[in-house]
Amino acid sequence: MKNLKILAIAIVTAFSLNACNNDDPKPIDEQELLTTVTTTLKNGNQTITLVYKNLDGFGSYPPIVNISGTLKAATVYTGTVAFLNETTNPVNNISAEILAEGVDHQLFFQAPNAVGIFGYADQDVNGKPIGLKFTLTTGEATTGNLIVTLRHQPNKSAAGVSSGNITNAGGATDASVKYPIVIQ
Repeated sequence: MKNLKILAIAIVTAFSLNACNNDDPKPIDEQELLTTVTTTLKNGNQTITLVYKNLDGFGSYPPIVNISGTLKAATVYTGTVAFLNETTNPVNNISAEILAEGVDHQLFFQAPNAVGIFGYADQDVNGKPIGLKFTLTTGEATTGNLIVTLRHQPNKSAAGVSSGNITNAGGATDASVKYPIVIQ
């Protein structure tokens, strides 16, 4: 009987120690492949579509960038950004995942001041910006590059981040695209 108790204690101890094993694999937050970023700007009946495609991801082929038209000076546009993985069938719309995980994502819009001023039009559950919806108030006639950057796990409480300043955001860049734009 005494041997049976010792054996039972030994088995329970073995299982307990095995459950605390630190060699268990940790779940990996795998980054999605983003092949296409579409930024759409609307004002009244004018719609400008900016599309960045790189179907081999970060492979050897250069991206294809298409801009459907020119923006009007001194105009307020409502904007949306969509992220797709077009290597899957059906196409995987990553935007829904970004929205669902809004506290872990933020888009940043960078352009020369002459291009205009950006504002966020959506927010996560904590009231911090996401950026899938935004506004752009254009400046005077000019040309320049609009850079749209998606950050994963930025510090949304850092100085300037909630107003769109990427400098203190930290986190990892999931995507960064550059669109050449013209304002007339």
